[in-house]
Amino acid sequence: MSATPPARARATTLTRNQTAARAAYVLAGNDRGRLTVAAPQLYPHMWSWDAAFIAIGLARVSTGRALTELETLLGAQWRTGMVPHIVFTEGETGYEPGPQRWACGRVCPDAPQSPATSGLIQPPVHGVAVRRILDAARGASAAERHDAVERIRAMWPRLLAWHRYLADRRDPEGRGLLTIYHGWESGLDDSPRWDAPYAEVVPAPEFVPFRRADLHALGALGGAAAQRPSDAEYVKYQWLVEELRRARYDDATACRMLSFRMADVLTSALFVAANEELATVADELGLPGVDELIGYADRFRRGVLETADDHGFAADVDLRTGAVIRTPTIAGFAPLLSGGLDPARQQALVETLTSADWCGHPGFAHALPPSTSPSSPAFDPVRYWRGPQWPPVTWLLIWGLERSGEQETARALREAALDQLADGLFAEYYHPFTGEPLGARPQSWTAAVALDLLA
Repeated sequence: MSATPPARARATTLTRNQTAARAAYVLAGNDRGRLTVAAPQLYPHMWSWDAAFIAIGLARVSTGRALTELETLLGAQWRTGMVPHIVFTEGETGYEPGPQRWACGRVCPDAPQSPATSGLIQPPVHGVAVRRILDAARGASAAERHDAVERIRAMWPRLLAWHRYLADRRDPEGRGLLTIYHGWESGLDDSPRWDAPYAEVVPAPEFVPFRRADLHALGALGGAAAQRPSDAEYVKYQWLVEELRRARYDDATACRMLSFRMADVLTSALFVAANEELATVADELGLPGVDELIGYADRFRRGVLETADDHGFAADVDLRTGAVIRTPTIAGFAPLLSGGLDPARQQALVETLTSADWCGHPGFAHALPPSTSPSSPAFDPVRYWRGPQWPPVTWLLIWGLERSGEQETARALREAALDQLADGLFAEYYHPFTGEPLGARPQSWTAAVALDLLA
């Protein structure tokens, strides 16, 4: 698709204090007591990695409320240790696929009967959130810090079980890359990363697709169909849910039988970072598992780096065919999150990130990473993960750059991100050329990362 930029949109610009106040107001408005819905109209439930980012933002307001977010999520954990990608809120029945479609508690003995959940995962950034909450508690009262420490101790067995599930069941061969069964598990649902494997997904002739809730929910915003995955893509997404349900959500069966089985390099890199962050928490609080967590981090770092090319750009692997899938998407920067690149390749990867093929495109409203490079034929500036800029991914790259010692680049991205978020709309994602807010809004995780970046 052509990357010719249209005219830029005009938007109200808030001061940073106003942006912070409005972000806190959004999180309060989306709060349902013990969880924060991702976005009231389109996503009226709790999503796993959204919850982690929301907890990171809430830590700047209340460490206690931030911990409640994670406690609610982990309260829906499966007996295997899996943390589901959706925890359904009672009374919200319009979202599809809903609890009846997943039927997890009915077909799988490891799933909880209540609350109802999905049968997929999302990227494991929860360990990062725990570390941020503990850090934020240092500046709180002695009572608040004591409360935070005790609650982290209480949730520790669940956090370890989650990481053990990922290491054991999602990497049974020990390659150091996590297996995903659906593009939804990557968090980057319709990314060009998945075009080739999705091409091989063929729904059964008798399969009847269910109603799409996303287009209806976004209809009032205009242009909804252009911003979301196509109907043809959605049928495949729905079929993969059906395949997984027929496999009774059993990992051993899924690893053999599903039509979509990918080794996800970005999720693996996030797992490296989460293990390292949890290891520092364990060391500080005298909790078990330090060596285990460091071992996971080392194993998955090696897995990520083995996919990296001469410029440090990483790739996914199709586990059904063994093919290495190298696409110009944001996932290629995974080594900036996992760490471990040699200096020459790290410099090359940072130069790629800031080049005209990425953040440095001269037509961008804000010099921030798009989800797909504008130089790619698959680039689409308005369609979900095929081109728009996503503030939580920007946050991850800023954090990864800081961890990698690339402070100057991290500062530049931070300033650009805060300029983008000064519209006060906290959209799900943004048009890279016009700066136009796209998707659901206000989106809780966008408001959350704004709070953290402003802190």
